[in-house]
Amino acid sequence: MKLLTSFLLAVLTFTFSAQAADRPAGTGNIAVVDLKKVFDGYWKTKQADLNLKDEAGKLDKTRKDMIEDHKKAGEDYKKYLDGSTDSAVSPEEREKRKKTAEAKLQEMRQIEESIGQFDRSARTQLGEKQRNMRDKIVTEIREVVNKKARTAGYTAVLDSAAESAVGTPILLFNASLPDLTEEILTQLNATAPAGALTSPAPANPK
Repeated sequence: MKLLTSFLLAVLTFTFSAQAADRPAGTGNIAVVDLKKVFDGYWKTKQADLNLKDEAGKLDKTRKDMIEDHKKAGEDYKKYLDGSTDSAVSPEEREKRKKTAEAKLQEMRQIEESIGQFDRSARTQLGEKQRNMRDKIVTEIREVVNKKARTAGYTAVLDSAAESAVGTPILLFNASLPDLTEEILTQLNATAPAGALTSPAPANPK
């Protein structure tokens, strides 16, 4: 599932005050747009997904390094703890190893706390970036839809992908309403850089 798509809130209706000069008001000049399809197919959404995945990958690497530090501290703790009961060494050395084991245990607890703080911070950081990118992209889409609607003389544009609070479709029947989805998507992707609409090849399994 796309990172941004999971955060996309349904925009139920685009409304416009402008009316076409050649269409009288109230004669069904309404169109529809599949907002989810436009959002998912927009090249900036795909690029934002890649950027977020890259950021998540960096955070994951940092977390793995912290986990490795915790594992090493645990191994050291066990080694010194076992050594603190070794009768082959002097009582002074056993006491020294015991104190070192206690220090390693404290280090483990500190690392555990740091991992917890890191996880909370990472979730917040990614969540904020997702929301900001989503809101920016949805705003761009709405601007294009607004301009298209005013030019064509539509008084309203409905989101045909919108769902109710219980997950059922809001637009239950559409016999003849114009669908602007492909037009809007084509216009948005007209400025896509080379390769921006091509999905990256999956990595070879190791």
